[in-house]
Amino acid sequence: MGKECYCSSGMFFEKCCERYLNGKENPKTAEQLMRSRYSAYALQNETYLIKTWHSTTCPGNKTLGEEHLKWHRLKVKETVMGGVNDETGEVAFEAIYKINGKAHKHIERSLFEKEEGVWRYLDVMKEEE
Repeated sequence: MGKECYCSSGMFFEKCCERYLNGKENPKTAEQLMRSRYSAYALQNETYLIKTWHSTTCPGNKTLGEEHLKWHRLKVKETVMGGVNDETGEVAFEAIYKINGKAHKHIERSLFEKEEGVWRYLDVMKEEE
């Protein structure tokens, strides 16, 4: 069929995050938004990252930073609230990336909030070790 989704969901990209990145649907949960933003980082899709950032914390012209950085795997560790009927949520995750072939791990707990009924990334609650 197609390529496995970048977000490590085990689904094909076209059945998972692609529908969000191409604007056909909005994520229905905080975890779906977090996964789609991870895919956007993997694809270097700055437009989607800005679009899905909460208006009160959006940095404006986001740059993806390190050009030699390649995202490899995402593991969702915990989701607190963030469901279809919630207004806020938290998603703790671990992401593996490589810079110039050397592997690194990023562990974070992100905050999400609905804005006009649509999930948006609000901020980092904390980066964990």
